[in-house]
Amino acid sequence: MEPAHAKLAGSQANPVDNEASLVASAKAGDVAAFEDLVNRYERKIFRLTQHITQNTEDAQDASQEAFLKAFEHLGDFQGNSRFYTWLVRIAVNQALMKLRKRHTKDVSLDQDIETEDNFMPREIEDWGPSPEQRYAQDELAGILSHVIGELEPPFRTVFQLRDIEELSTEETAEALGLSVPAVKSRLLRARLKLREKLNRYFRRGIAQ
Repeated sequence: MEPAHAKLAGSQANPVDNEASLVASAKAGDVAAFEDLVNRYERKIFRLTQHITQNTEDAQDASQEAFLKAFEHLGDFQGNSRFYTWLVRIAVNQALMKLRKRHTKDVSLDQDIETEDNFMPREIEDWGPSPEQRYAQDELAGILSHVIGELEPPFRTVFQLRDIEELSTEETAEALGLSVPAVKSRLLRARLKLREKLNRYFRRGIAQ
């Protein structure tokens, strides 16, 4: 008999519905269904842990440990929220543990952040921007990454989930174990800090 997740793969099922079906199959012992979940969210979870830890090796470890813990504790997932939200909470905890083990003092605020994805659109063949435009885009992406990396972890994490991963305020609150007002407060402060840092950065650039 064909596994449930294989049938869904060829259908036009809503991604959220598909996620629920994959989780149900995985809880029933279908390892391939869980592998599908890993393939779906692996890059997002790695990007999240990388932004929190600011360290590629720690991010890889935290990401892998998050998936292992999710698999081990799959029976504890009650389905009251999206599986991805539950997974994000595990990943955030693993990444923060890595950060605490480094005692923060080992984290350089001047360290460049290596990311799989830029925040700027990628060029598409001949329709893409000119070399000068690409350079400007890459430079802006680097500035954004650097400035985001300078945020304190609590603000950086909320900003990452809300404005980059585009989770809702409620999902972010659930993932981080915070109240909705606390998420809104941290997000506002993160945005204000980013605006201040970017303004200072560009003013310094103009003055040079």
